[in-house]
Amino acid sequence: MAVKIQRKPKGAYHHPDLEHALVDAAIRTIHEQGVNALNLRAIGSQLGVSRTAIYRHFDDKSALLARVALEGFRIFRLALRSAVDEARKRGADPLEEMGSAYIEFALANQSHYKTMFSGAFGSWDRYPDLITEADGAFDVLLSTIREEQGTSRIAASHDPMRLAHIIWAGVHGIATLGMAGHLGPHDGTDGQLEELSRLHSRILLSGLRSRS
Repeated sequence: MAVKIQRKPKGAYHHPDLEHALVDAAIRTIHEQGVNALNLRAIGSQLGVSRTAIYRHFDDKSALLARVALEGFRIFRLALRSAVDEARKRGADPLEEMGSAYIEFALANQSHYKTMFSGAFGSWDRYPDLITEADGAFDVLLSTIREEQGTSRIAASHDPMRLAHIIWAGVHGIATLGMAGHLGPHDGTDGQLEELSRLHSRILLSGLRSRS
């Protein structure tokens, strides 16, 4: 009995690692055209794969954006953790160093950054892994504030959660406004935004120091 050979349709292409290729293509599209420009059909066309192949990995555009955001929060969490660890080794202020790391991450990973905070992927409840990564990044800041309070470098009378929100909002504002060109002339380097972040940290933290 002859064996019937199954042939791929003309023009079909099997990508060896389609899931990662889709994420990389999404990151490029966001960088070049913005979050709202992402389109699964266009991504599939770039990679030479069908929409059916894409749906094996991502249910829709929102799911692909959520994966980009998840990857971003993972990189972000590791960057913040590394900044704290290095600050402890050098005897530097960990909160100031985290602010600097925040700016560096935002500038180096703008597609991830914009997606993480855009809300373009819809309800967070659909993506428990994304929530875990985002919470993990925030917990680096929150736990560091609590450690600073435990050593009396920050007054224990302040609510650590509220402090975390204030510090985060300030540095996030510098990064977001800076990348949009709203903080004045830029000299072409990342130094200006990092300097603003460090100044923000020093001014804010000088008022939080324990007076005892």
